[in-house]
Amino acid sequence: MIATSAAVTLALAATPASAGRDNPDLPDGPRLARQLVKDVTGDNAHRHLRAFQRIGDTYGSRATNTPGYDASVEYVAGKLRDAGYLVSTPSFNYDEEVNDAEVVSVGGQNYTLVKMQYSPLTPVGGITAPLALVPQDADPGCTMADFAGQDFTGRIAMIRRGGCAFEIKQLNAAAAGAVAVVVLNNQPGDRFVGTLGSPASGRIPTGTVKQTDGDILAGLAGSTATVDLRSHLETRTSRNVLAQTRQGRTDNVVMAGAHLDSVPEGPGINDNGTGSAALLETALQLGGRAKVRNAVRFAWWGTEEEGLIGSEAYVAGLSFEEQLDIALYLNFDMIGSPNAAYFVYDGDNSDGVGAGPGPFGSAQIEQTFAGFLGAIGVQTEGTDFTGRSDYGPFIAVGIPAGGLFTGAEGVKTAAQAAKWGGTAGIAYDPCYHAACDTLGNVDRTAFDRNADAMAWSVGLYATSTEDVNGVPSRTARASLRATAARAAAAAPHSHASAA
Repeated sequence: MIATSAAVTLALAATPASAGRDNPDLPDGPRLARQLVKDVTGDNAHRHLRAFQRIGDTYGSRATNTPGYDASVEYVAGKLRDAGYLVSTPSFNYDEEVNDAEVVSVGGQNYTLVKMQYSPLTPVGGITAPLALVPQDADPGCTMADFAGQDFTGRIAMIRRGGCAFEIKQLNAAAAGAVAVVVLNNQPGDRFVGTLGSPASGRIPTGTVKQTDGDILAGLAGSTATVDLRSHLETRTSRNVLAQTRQGRTDNVVMAGAHLDSVPEGPGINDNGTGSAALLETALQLGGRAKVRNAVRFAWWGTEEEGLIGSEAYVAGLSFEEQLDIALYLNFDMIGSPNAAYFVYDGDNSDGVGAGPGPFGSAQIEQTFAGFLGAIGVQTEGTDFTGRSDYGPFIAVGIPAGGLFTGAEGVKTAAQAAKWGGTAGIAYDPCYHAACDTLGNVDRTAFDRNADAMAWSVGLYATSTEDVNGVPSRTARASLRATAARAAAAAPHSHASAA
């Protein structure tokens, strides 16, 4: 999806190198964008990742409403204040799910069953039914054919992780008549948290067990088991971090954001230390007193892992006029996956998958990212606006959005491995939502390239949002005038005046 808009026409020979220090001949574009790409380096952004790792090591995780998250907020906010930004850390209340029961019991033995996000709850006492194992091939439970060989009606389906999103496995199991799903982890670790994608996708109670317990349960197919997944809500308070430049139009603000919280299982270095760190370095290199035409507002969201709560609270608190003041929103969630893909949010719905196009301007944002990465020799693919990250609340109120993503639990195809490198047949991030999401779980090349693309987009839109706002860019207007002049010169002379 190389850009065709004149606003992002890029005159750079393709090269797989980073567009920063390794390639001084940057694309055509505003001086600010070119300078930011040079200044935002992977090494400096990686320093912030190291800070997040140490915070995670000290406090166990950087999950919302924990000392580790508070330390992350103070680290980011302190850096931004030192760089001259107008910084705030507004708080918001939310209802946190507190688990009352997380267990699958077989023959008197209890195994911890971690409830997936958006899973329905069981009644008190749980659901008791026979266990049925889905065949454990390369993509278990990913098609209805996987359920055709046996009767799953009224049974608890056991499905090995891998091959497709958990949402698909659960929906297929429900369609086959299963009353609950136990996902058997295929990676080491004590605890794994997955998601069913959205509240609307949760059909039957679904949880995950660790790999060693899953191996035991797989051998107990046919036995009667009880799945007990129950929880209640308690009110909590968390914070976002917001920072805005002191100059630039405040009625045409460029927003860029990343969620700052991790899951409780670990430090969350790819998810989403990578987005947060690159965004912080971009903000620091831009500086709070930068001479920009459009004000730039950076955001680090809290409680994303609980359901986009920080960004939802922020957008819900905006008046309609304040929404109109935001020209666009750029989202960066997981931009250094170890088995990286290069996904750009499909603003124009050219892929025709899932959700439709984003609000007007989203297609142009997609072109900006795809054009920049294409110019440095990186092919991209579209990724659907599934609503699983913080662009969701912005799109819901008509604010154009876009961003970058290197993949989570989805599996890299052979064609993608041939295009991008890495390993086909395994997840883009095998440590997604797991304790092993550490500094060792980051593809430094992907992280650096995406940081460059982030810097380019921020610099570009801080200078002009004409295309996104429905106004042809100066470059496009000049091209149209030149085309019209050539057409006029080639056309036969009119004799209308002789009539």
